[in-house]
Parts: sequence; structure tokens; C-alpha cells
Amino acid sequence: MNEVSDVQTMAGRGLRAHVGTSDILIGNVALLGENNIAIPTEAETQLQEWGQRGFPTMLVARDGQTIGAFAFADPLRSDAKSTIAALQKVGISELVMLSGDNARVASSVASAVGITQTRADLLPADKVKAINALLSEHKMVAMIGDGVNDAPALATATVGVAMGASGTDVALETADVALLSDDLSKLPFAVALSRQAKSIIRQNLWISLGVICLLVPSTLFGLAPLGVAIIFHEGSTILVVLNALRLLRFDMGHSAK
Repeated sequence: MNEVSDVQTMAGRGLRAHVGTSDILIGNVALLGENNIAIPTEAETQLQEWGQRGFPTMLVARDGQTIGAFAFADPLRSDAKSTIAALQKVGISELVMLSGDNARVASSVASAVGITQTRADLLPADKVKAINALLSEHKMVAMIGDGVNDAPALATATVGVAMGASGTDVALETADVALLSDDLSKLPFAVALSRQAKSIIRQNLWISLGVICLLVPSTLFGLAPLGVAIIFHEGSTILVVLNALRLLRFDMGHSAK
């Protein structure tokens, strides 16, 4: 068996390697075009047919000549559609899919899961531009990804979320939030939980400030004995802690109602 060496990954394009004495390229049409490698007519016809059926495609070239093409299918996660619906239910109304696949494949996947906006044929730099464009329209943008191609966009977004189990090291290191499993249902739960936490923080601030504003004047003007003021202050501290502990019993379904 020939030894494989000098493997180079080209983000959004494919990879290059030496197998024995041969120079091998495996990637998309753009990769072969950049290397001035012609694509036979029959291969182009087959690529178009696969593309119309919604399959991502790749080409294989050896020593400057195209020697093969293949299509593959990346099956949708079983919980993808329900997760999108759950995100919309908690108020995430604008969802955009950023994909490195061609427009036909991206539209097919987006339609299957209920996403209406897609941006296809994106390189990592293009995803960053897309995030910046969304940031110019909206003050805050969250980006969810798991691969090397997603890392720059994850860093650019207001909040970057990486899928833990399937995510690459680069994506995990770049993201602000790393989900420890591939369970997509955790996404809407995380959104709902963070909103509940923010609400409880505000409640606790109002409780603390309210008690202080009440006790300080009362104590200074002698309207309340110091001992009573201390009891009320410590009692408010206990109340704040108990209020925060409600997060341990947080139930997304009950909260949504």
C-alpha cells in the first residue's frame, strides 16, 4: 500500500495529499478550477444530476487529471426540525443557515427543517462576512457550528455556540458556549434557561435595592430598631438565595406556558 504524506486541508475546498509519487486532490469544483484541472463533460453532467437531487459532490484528481467523482448524503439529525420549531417558540424568529454546500443542497436542507433563509457556497471568510452583515442589521447574533470552517464565524458572532461531542477542537476553543453533547434540544433549553436566569437576576436586584432603600432611612431616622433592620436585611438575603435556587427546578415547558 502506498504511503500517504503531506496532507493539506483547504477550508471550504477539500484536501491535497501525496499518495506514493502521485499528487492527489479531493474536493469541489472550485478546488480543481484553482489548480487548472479540467473536468470531463461526463463528470460535469453527473455532478449536475447529483446536484439537482440535492447531494453534495466531490471530485478526485491525480497528477493534474480528473479521475473520479462521487456524491454523498449527510442525513439530517432526527431532532433538527423539532429543535428549529422550539427555537422559534422561544422567540428566535429569524434563523439563517450558512452553508458551504451549493445553493440547491442548502435550500433542500433548509426547507426540510423549516429554515427560510439560506446563504450557500460560503468559505470561512464568507461566513464571517455574513455574520457581520447580520450584526449590522441586528445588535446581537448567535452562531452555532461544529467545524473548522465555522470557527472564524463563531468568534465574530455575539455568542458562538459549539456542538461539544462532534465539534472540532478549534470550534470548541473559539466558541463562547460549548454544548457537552450532540443533543440539539439543548439549544432552545439553553436560550430559555438564560432568559429565566436574567429575569431572576433582575428580581434579586430589585429585592436587594428595595430592602436597602427601605431600611437605611428607617434606621437613620429611628423608625426601625437596628435589630429589626438586621433581621430584615438578612431575611432579604435568604429570599434572594431562595429565588435564585428556582433555576434548579427550571422547566422549559412550564416556562413556555
